[in-house]
Amino acid sequence: MSRRVPIIPTLVAAIAVAVMIAFGVWQLQRAEWKADLIARYEQAQAMSSMVPWPRDEAAMERSLFRWSYFTCERVLGMSSRAGTSIDQEKGWAHIARCAIDGGGEAEVAIGWSNDPKPPKWSGGEVQGFVAPGGYLIAAGTDSLKPLAAPDPGDVPNNHLMYAGQWFFFALTALVIYVLALRKKWRSAALK
Repeated sequence: MSRRVPIIPTLVAAIAVAVMIAFGVWQLQRAEWKADLIARYEQAQAMSSMVPWPRDEAAMERSLFRWSYFTCERVLGMSSRAGTSIDQEKGWAHIARCAIDGGGEAEVAIGWSNDPKPPKWSGGEVQGFVAPGGYLIAAGTDSLKPLAAPDPGDVPNNHLMYAGQWFFFALTALVIYVLALRKKWRSAALK
């Protein structure tokens, strides 16, 4: 009895398994990169020096979790979204879209309340943390409670799980292919 291994299907299965393993290795590298990024964010949050409000994407990335400031020259709009106060109460974060000094626009989370209706706020100088999403979480206003500071620990790092999934997919594909070969060989032996 000859147990011939089909060349084309074996090549396709081997390539698929190799690609899945490569994705798993890539996710392991991304997990390491993300852990370093989170550590950098934690260091940035501990810095006491202020940075000017970032005006482009590269500066925004460098400024995440740092203390910053700008002057809201004019409020262009207000919105509310789910938020957490500095006391860990759930409620509403009130976000102002501002025309800022020097031109351009920026968003600032001016504070927290139980009421979803945006408060009246006329702008002015604001200070706080640069949050992911590119807005400032201000230290609060007279009428609103301060929001919780952004937490670098909230930045997801699921890459280890994704790597495990890709390795599992590769193993599953390999097992299925071996089982299919065995079935083919058995069928051939019975004929």
